[in-house]
Amino acid sequence: MTPQAATPSYRRLGVEARRGQLLDAALALFARHPPEDVSLDDVARRAGVSRPLVYRYFPGGKQQLYEAALRSAADELGLCFDGPGQGPPAARLGRALDRYLAFVDRNDAGFSALLRGGSVAATSRTCAIVDGVRRAAAEHVLTLLEVAEAGPRLRTTVRLWLTTVEAASLIWLDEGKRPPAAEVRDWLVEQFLAALTVTARRDARTAALTEMLAAEARDA
Repeated sequence: MTPQAATPSYRRLGVEARRGQLLDAALALFARHPPEDVSLDDVARRAGVSRPLVYRYFPGGKQQLYEAALRSAADELGLCFDGPGQGPPAARLGRALDRYLAFVDRNDAGFSALLRGGSVAATSRTCAIVDGVRRAAAEHVLTLLEVAEAGPRLRTTVRLWLTTVEAASLIWLDEGKRPPAAEVRDWLVEQFLAALTVTARRDARTAALTEMLAAEARDA
């Protein structure tokens, strides 16, 4: 692979600033190439530093750098569902999906390599990082919807829907980011409401939430 050229920079940076610079360089490469196709030399060139300097900060080599980059990206992705709480619940959910799809758009092909674990670089630790962000996203969704106490049926519905969001995002990338992100967002919200309607037949808490969202839609 031929990484994008970078302007060499050996300016003195603090430990955290230098580590952040290397992670940014790694994320930029992982966003365009599978982890197995990215070398430490690529990261060094992208950051404008020497290869030994990369090893100084990540003595575990590429695997350690990949896991750190994954954790950084996963943290950013998790924040997509942890945004401002203004407005009706369905509107908040739509804005969260806007942030999520914007993240997918920015990371492009690297979304799969970074967050689906379909890479030879995947380990139990990377899988745990991804699973943690999925669980956190489910909790954020429940908070967005003002659910104070959710039972297992509602939690399962939310987590199943998040797998739909993830799969739809990957397909969206495969389809050249078509249809437009706004249309994908609206479709995903409708998918969520449909899933809630099914669960509501078996769960009173979900039925109350479904009715609230339906009332919001009627008043819109």
